Amino acid sequence: MYVCVCNAVTDREIRQVIEEGATTLRQVRARLPVGRCCGRCVDAVREVIEEQRATGSMDACLPA
Repeated sequence: MYVCVCNAVTDREIRQVIEEGATTLRQVRARLPVGRCCGRCVDAVREVIEEQRATGSMDACLPA
């Protein structure tokens, strides 16, 4: 599903950068053009990050 309509960024792309190590909104924004136009997607991006955190798929990315 598209999370950022302005830049055509999907939840799949966001999950991919999270799997690659991004753990914050700032880190996701550094890799994908989210929240740069209207900003309406920022809350949805945060939700995807929190979902990944809740499912434990970010555990491998967090420092020990």
